[in-house]
Amino acid sequence: MKVLVLGSGGREHALVRSLAGDPFVTELHAAPGNAGIAQEVTCHPVDADDGAAVTDLARRLGVELVVIGPEAPLVAGVGDALRKAGVAVFGPSAAAARLEGSKAFAKEVMAAANVPTAMARVAATREEAVEALDTFGSPYVVKDDGLAAGKGVVVTEDRDAALAHAQECFRAGSTVLIEEYLRGPEVSLFVVCDGRTGIPLSPAQDFKRIGDGDEGPNTGGMGAYTPLDWAPAGLVDEVMDRVANPVIAEMASRGTPFVGVLYCGLALTPRGIRVVEFNVRFGDPETQAVLARLKTPLGSLLLDAAKGRLDEDEQLHWRHESAVAVVLAAPGYPAAPRTGGRIHGLKKAAEAGVTVLHAGTGTATGKDGNGKVVATGGRVLAVVGQGEGLDAARERAYAGIARIRLEGGQYRTDIAATAAAGTIEVPAAARPPRPSRAATEPAAGADTIIPSMGTTV
Repeated sequence: MKVLVLGSGGREHALVRSLAGDPFVTELHAAPGNAGIAQEVTCHPVDADDGAAVTDLARRLGVELVVIGPEAPLVAGVGDALRKAGVAVFGPSAAAARLEGSKAFAKEVMAAANVPTAMARVAATREEAVEALDTFGSPYVVKDDGLAAGKGVVVTEDRDAALAHAQECFRAGSTVLIEEYLRGPEVSLFVVCDGRTGIPLSPAQDFKRIGDGDEGPNTGGMGAYTPLDWAPAGLVDEVMDRVANPVIAEMASRGTPFVGVLYCGLALTPRGIRVVEFNVRFGDPETQAVLARLKTPLGSLLLDAAKGRLDEDEQLHWRHESAVAVVLAAPGYPAAPRTGGRIHGLKKAAEAGVTVLHAGTGTATGKDGNGKVVATGGRVLAVVGQGEGLDAARERAYAGIARIRLEGGQYRTDIAATAAAGTIEVPAAARPPRPSRAATEPAAGADTIIPSMGTTV
């Protein structure tokens, strides 16, 4: 089949690489792509957020499946335009994409589906923000209610900084979600959905802060690894039973069935599993690590989801190695990334046995460019290493990224280090698998205070 991948980041490069290895995919295109994707497939200079332009491209290419990578085209309704034209799409409708497009809406859905999550309040004014911050106390968690490319969340001990972020969101015309802080290790789980059925992929863990030891501001993600050998037995089954399946059912009951990837961002807290957030697409950079281990042909899986024919008993097959992805970011990222720098050593990195997945890259032009690869975004690329266990995967990933040079570039040196050392602690309440939703505490959804000040669900 012919497939078109929309997007220009590292996630899309990972999708392209995985789809290219699928024997059922005979032709592969990307729009708009990046310098790395362009080395592997034909890229088209089309705005991924423009439903009419994307639909015209899909028709001209005669593709049988469009895979939408980023969240912005999904929220903008690009999937709806394609479906209206009769093209199969992997990615939710605009109505279903509100699970990521509005954090308040996601809380509403979780409350209706009795899904465990953090207590939260929606604030639209400074006064409401102050009251919510004082209600939940420190550490303060303030989230932009809309899309923010993974950087709209502030977690801080500084009340003034939390309030300043809320006011910045208000000035931009957005409301904010102020939540209780969830203590415990975080887990990312992708669930491939066809509107009725969900199939989980391998759990991963990502690293949001810019600096080692989880210091500094939030970013779109500085690295990830999988599998999680420290995760409690039965974790995936519990997440499917208590989180993913109830949300899939709730969305279907609203007449907005969810087709695509439901990204479940979770915290394993002293009160058990809690949802931190939902995304409606593959996460970045977790995708780079997760797909490196997937043996099941990806194209067939995504097409079955788009066509509403997933088999709930389907068993995915995985490579036994661990995978670690380390992100190289531009100087000044995330506050003010400086772009345009030349990237050296890409071939040398590949010789180290790693996979280099481009994100914010392009090709220099002009008499001095000669087609050289340059940084065009904040997160520039990810280096993925695989090996027998996390130590080996980390060693390979870091050996690879050490061969790449970008003046002022930055990357974390501790991706998966705590897991490799075996020092991640899972609270007791998050360890035992729960036999069924009927046996869980009935107050799971009652932890949420939404959608307006003081309303308890």
